[in-house]
Amino acid sequence: MTTFATRGSSAIDIPDLPDTARMYLECGARLRDSMKEKGVDAVILLGNGNVVYATGISWPLLDAGLSHVERPVAVVLADDEHPHVFMPLREGSASETEVPEDHIHPPLYLEFDEGVARFESVLAELLPAGAKVAVDELTGAMRRAQARLFASGPPSDAAPVVGTAKLVKTPDQISCVRNACRITEEAMVDVQKALAPGVRQVDLSAAFVRRAFELGATANMLEAIWQVMPTTKTSGSVWTTTGDLALPLLTTERELERGDVLWTDVSITYKGYCSDFGRTWLVGDEVSDRQHAQFEKWQEILSAVLSVTKAGATSGDLARAAIAANGGAKPWLPHFYLGHGIGTNAAEMPMIGTDLGEEFDDNFVFPAGMLLVLEPVVWEDGTGGYRSEEIVVITDDGYQSITDYPYTPYGRN
Repeated sequence: MTTFATRGSSAIDIPDLPDTARMYLECGARLRDSMKEKGVDAVILLGNGNVVYATGISWPLLDAGLSHVERPVAVVLADDEHPHVFMPLREGSASETEVPEDHIHPPLYLEFDEGVARFESVLAELLPAGAKVAVDELTGAMRRAQARLFASGPPSDAAPVVGTAKLVKTPDQISCVRNACRITEEAMVDVQKALAPGVRQVDLSAAFVRRAFELGATANMLEAIWQVMPTTKTSGSVWTTTGDLALPLLTTERELERGDVLWTDVSITYKGYCSDFGRTWLVGDEVSDRQHAQFEKWQEILSAVLSVTKAGATSGDLARAAIAANGGAKPWLPHFYLGHGIGTNAAEMPMIGTDLGEEFDDNFVFPAGMLLVLEPVVWEDGTGGYRSEEIVVITDDGYQSITDYPYTPYGRN
């Protein structure tokens, strides 16, 4: 089995454990620099991943909290070293972040008119007259009160501001993601051992979540996926508008059967930073020669992509390398991508190979210190296909891998 580890002579020194105080200061400085570059005086953040980035708070609901009215809100001022954070759960908040006590406030309920009315007075105290404001989300109640909330004019989109800051990771952020991956991989060892005919998909979820939290996970980022791939497109029970494979599908109480090809996809957080794990498993059976060949093709595609991965390369370079290695066809699902970034969200910019088009991919240049998840797919009717995920750090002349889970039962060990 080929191991993808490192290419190039340059490397980033990643600490075993992150220095969260240093990470908080460096991330805050990058965010404020981005604000000044974009001419923004204040950024209002509702998105959980963005709040985690700006404040260092490990919000336990994270992605699951998007529909939750009690979620943290951050207000970042370009001339203030510390963000103001409005916290639903005060217990332990001071010990979980470097935000000083005078910047931690009671919760805002911005889905409700009453909460927005209170937010009006908060912003009136925090923002100078004529301040240029950017917002990552607007609730319905905020939209209704927009003229009162933002007296100097409609807010701009905070995505370019925050996205620019989040793109390059500090060594401490990379350490957080690597620790999240280590927790995930160690938990998945136990899950894979339990894989057998008769086991339910939900049983795998229960085993994974329990073990991940025992190992130090902060949150379960998404509902674990244990998708049984149909042997042919026509035998699948779910159709897509593209006519291609449906992925992901929700986990159910379905009992696994011998010979099932299982595509896994899970994500947890460690100190607010995400893992992303994907492997293809086979239930209670031997991998056939045809399935081995699929795995080897997947490795060939991944090797081709990694051969051009370095600072200065573009998303388009990686997409073309993958397509060439796959005989001219895209080795990813039409509604997905060849790869994506990762950090406080399981999928961040860049997204490689989306319907934004080749011009967009060619204009996205990789900086050193960016994290990238690569997830090519090899599919052939009659086998169930092969898909796995690898996470690398972009370096000046190559990459470093931060994932290390074996491909068992695929490959020829």
